[in-house]
Amino acid sequence: MHGVCGLPITGAMTPIRILALALISGLAIGATGAAADAPEIVSATAAKHGLGWNIEVTLKHPDSGWDHYADGWQVLDENGKVLAFRKLGHPHVTEQPFARALHSVMVPDGTKRVFLRAHCSHGDFSTELTELQLER
Repeated sequence: MHGVCGLPITGAMTPIRILALALISGLAIGATGAAADAPEIVSATAAKHGLGWNIEVTLKHPDSGWDHYADGWQVLDENGKVLAFRKLGHPHVTEQPFARALHSVMVPDGTKRVFLRAHCSHGDFSTELTELQLER
Protein backbone atom coordinates (compact mmCIF):
# COMPACT_ATOMS: atom_id res chain seq x y z
CA MET A 1 0.00 0.00 0.00
CA HIS A 2 1.26 3.46 -0.85
CA GLY A 3 0.39 6.77 0.77
CA VAL A 4 0.96 10.40 -0.05
CA CYS A 5 3.98 10.99 -2.34
CA GLY A 6 3.96 7.32 -3.33
CA LEU A 7 5.69 6.36 -0.07
CA PRO A 8 4.90 2.88 1.20
CA ILE A 9 2.97 2.65 4.45
CA THR A 10 5.06 0.09 6.28
CA GLY A 11 6.86 -0.19 9.58
CA ALA A 12 8.16 3.19 10.67
CA MET A 13 6.33 5.05 7.87
CA THR A 14 3.08 5.70 9.69
CA PRO A 15 0.32 7.75 8.06
CA ILE A 16 1.26 10.67 10.33
CA ARG A 17 4.87 10.60 9.08
CA ILE A 18 3.65 10.39 5.50
CA LEU A 19 1.42 13.41 6.06
CA ALA A 20 4.34 15.29 7.62
CA LEU A 21 6.60 14.46 4.67
CA ALA A 22 3.89 15.57 2.26
CA LEU A 23 3.49 18.89 4.05
CA ILE A 24 7.24 19.39 4.19
CA SER A 25 7.34 18.70 0.46
CA GLY A 26 4.89 21.52 -0.12
CA LEU A 27 2.09 19.23 -1.23
CA ALA A 28 -1.52 19.74 -0.31
CA ILE A 29 -3.75 16.75 0.23
CA GLY A 30 -6.24 16.66 -2.62
CA ALA A 31 -4.26 19.03 -4.80
CA THR A 32 -4.47 18.35 -8.50
CA GLY A 33 -1.59 18.29 -10.91
CA ALA A 34 2.13 18.35 -10.33
CA ALA A 35 4.53 21.22 -10.44
CA ALA A 36 5.08 21.40 -14.20
CA ASP A 37 8.65 22.64 -13.99
CA ALA A 38 9.87 20.66 -11.01
CA PRO A 39 12.96 18.48 -11.58
CA GLU A 40 12.59 14.71 -11.73
CA ILE A 41 14.94 12.32 -9.97
CA VAL A 42 15.65 9.61 -12.54
CA SER A 43 17.90 7.43 -10.36
CA ALA A 44 20.05 7.52 -7.25
CA THR A 45 22.71 5.44 -5.53
CA ALA A 46 24.31 5.47 -2.09
CA ALA A 47 27.63 3.99 -1.04
CA LYS A 48 29.02 3.90 2.50
CA HIS A 49 32.36 5.70 2.65
CA GLY A 50 34.12 6.07 5.99
CA LEU A 51 31.69 7.57 8.50
CA GLY A 52 29.41 9.04 5.83
CA TRP A 53 27.62 8.19 2.61
CA ASN A 54 28.36 9.19 -0.97
CA ILE A 55 25.06 9.81 -2.73
CA GLU A 56 24.75 10.26 -6.48
CA VAL A 57 21.53 11.55 -8.04
CA THR A 58 20.57 11.69 -11.71
CA LEU A 59 18.16 14.54 -12.49
CA LYS A 60 16.06 15.49 -15.48
CA HIS A 61 14.62 19.00 -15.89
CA PRO A 62 13.78 21.25 -18.84
CA ASP A 63 16.59 23.71 -18.03
CA SER A 64 16.24 26.79 -20.23
CA GLY A 65 19.29 28.70 -18.97
CA TRP A 66 20.07 30.89 -15.97
CA ASP A 67 16.44 31.97 -15.77
CA HIS A 68 15.17 28.44 -15.00
CA TYR A 69 17.19 25.35 -14.09
CA ALA A 70 17.46 22.49 -11.60
CA ASP A 71 19.49 24.08 -8.82
CA GLY A 72 19.80 21.38 -6.16
CA TRP A 73 18.55 18.34 -4.30
CA GLN A 74 18.00 17.37 -0.67
CA VAL A 75 18.54 14.25 1.40
CA LEU A 76 15.87 13.82 4.10
CA ASP A 77 15.38 11.30 6.88
CA GLU A 78 12.07 9.47 7.52
CA ASN A 79 10.84 12.36 9.67
CA GLY A 80 11.47 14.94 6.94
CA LYS A 81 14.61 16.40 8.52
CA VAL A 82 17.04 17.69 5.89
CA LEU A 83 20.33 15.82 6.30
CA ALA A 84 22.13 17.42 3.35
CA PHE A 85 21.68 19.69 0.35
CA ARG A 86 23.56 19.52 -2.96
CA LYS A 87 23.64 22.94 -4.62
CA LEU A 88 23.88 22.90 -8.41
CA GLY A 89 25.71 26.00 -9.55
CA HIS A 90 24.69 26.30 -13.19
CA PRO A 91 22.11 25.19 -15.78
CA HIS A 92 22.48 21.90 -17.67
CA VAL A 93 20.62 22.87 -20.84
CA THR A 94 22.49 20.48 -23.14
CA GLU A 95 23.23 17.79 -20.54
CA GLN A 96 19.97 15.99 -19.75
CA PRO A 97 19.61 13.93 -17.72
CA PHE A 98 22.70 14.62 -15.62
CA ALA A 99 24.23 13.12 -12.47
CA ARG A 100 25.90 14.85 -9.54
CA ALA A 101 27.19 13.47 -6.25
CA LEU A 102 27.28 14.63 -2.67
CA HIS A 103 30.05 13.16 -0.53
CA SER A 104 30.31 12.40 3.18
CA VAL A 105 26.60 12.76 3.96
CA MET A 106 26.22 12.05 7.67
CA VAL A 107 23.26 9.78 8.37
CA PRO A 108 22.26 8.71 11.90
CA ASP A 109 23.33 5.17 12.84
CA GLY A 110 20.64 2.58 12.20
CA THR A 111 19.04 4.54 9.35
CA LYS A 112 18.05 2.10 6.63
CA ARG A 113 16.67 4.56 4.07
CA VAL A 114 16.61 8.22 3.18
CA PHE A 115 14.43 10.25 0.84
CA LEU A 116 15.47 12.61 -1.93
CA ARG A 117 13.76 15.57 -3.54
CA ALA A 118 14.99 17.91 -6.22
CA HIS A 119 14.57 21.69 -6.52
CA CYS A 120 14.55 24.19 -9.37
CA SER A 121 15.43 27.87 -9.47
CA HIS A 122 11.74 28.85 -9.70
CA GLY A 123 11.22 27.43 -6.22
CA ASP A 124 9.53 24.19 -7.24
CA PHE A 125 10.40 20.98 -5.41
CA SER A 126 9.84 17.66 -7.11
CA THR A 127 6.36 16.42 -6.25
CA GLU A 128 7.56 12.94 -5.37
CA LEU A 129 10.03 11.86 -2.73
CA THR A 130 12.46 9.24 -3.99
CA GLU A 131 13.28 6.52 -1.47
CA LEU A 132 16.90 5.42 -1.35
CA GLN A 133 17.86 2.28 0.58
CA LEU A 134 21.11 2.42 2.54
CA GLU A 135 22.87 -0.93 2.45
CA ARG A 136 25.85 -1.23 4.76
